[in-house]
Amino acid sequence: MNGKDEQRRAADRGTDAVTMEEVSFGYEPEHPILQSITLGIPQGQWVSLVGPSGSGKSTLVKLLNALILKSAGEITVCGMTLNDENVTEIRRNIGMVFQNPDNQFVGETVEDDILFGLEGLCLPREEMERRLHLYADKLGVTGLLRKHPGELSGGQKQRVAITSILAMEPGVVIFDEASSMLDEESRNGLLDILRDMHAEGSYTILMITHDADEILSSERVLALSNGKLALDMTPDELFRNEALLEKCRLHAPYAWELGRELAARGLPVGTPSSEKELVNTLWPLNFGK
Repeated sequence: MNGKDEQRRAADRGTDAVTMEEVSFGYEPEHPILQSITLGIPQGQWVSLVGPSGSGKSTLVKLLNALILKSAGEITVCGMTLNDENVTEIRRNIGMVFQNPDNQFVGETVEDDILFGLEGLCLPREEMERRLHLYADKLGVTGLLRKHPGELSGGQKQRVAITSILAMEPGVVIFDEASSMLDEESRNGLLDILRDMHAEGSYTILMITHDADEILSSERVLALSNGKLALDMTPDELFRNEALLEKCRLHAPYAWELGRELAARGLPVGTPSSEKELVNTLWPLNFGK
C-alpha cells in the first residue's frame, strides 16, 4: 500500500493527525534529549507546545518529518507510519513556519517564493496559479506578489511565509516561535490568521510558543520539561495553576486575569481569549445605566 492509499484509509477511520508512541531521541544514548514521549493530536486541533529553553520542543517537531531521526519509538503522521518508504509523502503533509521568515525565502519576488513550493509538488501550471491566487487573497498578500521579500515589513514577511506553506495544503502546520520577532500589531495579525485557520477545521496546528495570548487561543497545551511530557491540559487549566505557570516560565494573559477578576465581582464576562473579546463582552453591559 502506498502512502496516499494509507493516508486515505486512515482518514476514513478518523486517525489522529499526529501520534508518538514511546519516542526518544538523543545524539548520545546515555544523554537523551527526549524520553519516551507518547501523545496523540486529533485532526483539526490547535495545540500549544510550551516549556523552558532546552526542554526539547524544537527537537520534537523536527522528528515529525525526519529532519532528525528518532532513537526509539514510532511516529505516525496523517495515518502514515514515519519510515523510509513514507517520509517523502509525510513531508508533503507537514508545513513548518519558522521564527525568522527570512530563512524561508528563496525567490526574487513573493510570487516566485510561493510558486517555488508548488513546483516541488509537481503540480500542473493551472493548479499552481489557482493556489497562488487563492491563498494570496486569503492571507491578504495579493498586493505584495510582485515585491521583493526585502521590501516587506516583518509582519508582511511572516504572512507571506505562511501563505507559501498553506498553498501546499498540508494537513499539519507547525509554527516554531513564529511570532517572537514580530511587533505587537504583527503578532496580533498572526493570531488572527491562526484563528481563521482553526475555524476552517482543515489544519492541525502545533505551535511552539511562549506567548500567553497564543496559548489561550489554542485548544490544548502540551508542556515539555527535562525531555519528558510534563503536562497535557487545556489553557484554562494551565492558567489557573500558579505552580505550573512558574514551572513552564509563563504568565497568564492580561485579558484572562482581568476577566477572572471581573467575574469574581459578579460581571458575567466568562473567560475571554483576547482583550478585544473582553471589550466586546463588556460593551453591551452599559455601565452608564
